Amino acid sequence: MTVGVHAAKIQLSKLLDLIEDGEEVIIARHGRPVARLVRANSRRTPQLGAMRGEISWEEGWERPMNASEADAFWNGQ
Repeated sequence: MTVGVHAAKIQLSKLLDLIEDGEEVIIARHGRPVARLVRANSRRTPQLGAMRGEISWEEGWERPMNASEADAFWNGQ
């Protein structure tokens, strides 16, 4: 969301509510962005299992590489 300086002054409380809900607000002066307002404590705790079903592993992925595989890996092949 982009707002002008005047609107940001008048609606600061409303903008802060939006920011707390995760919205990002850009303040523009004469149509040019000059500031970006984001939630201060935007660090989210990771959700366990959030990527479940998105990642798959090939059978035997954990086995050690043999010498020729290791050489190919280290030589970027």
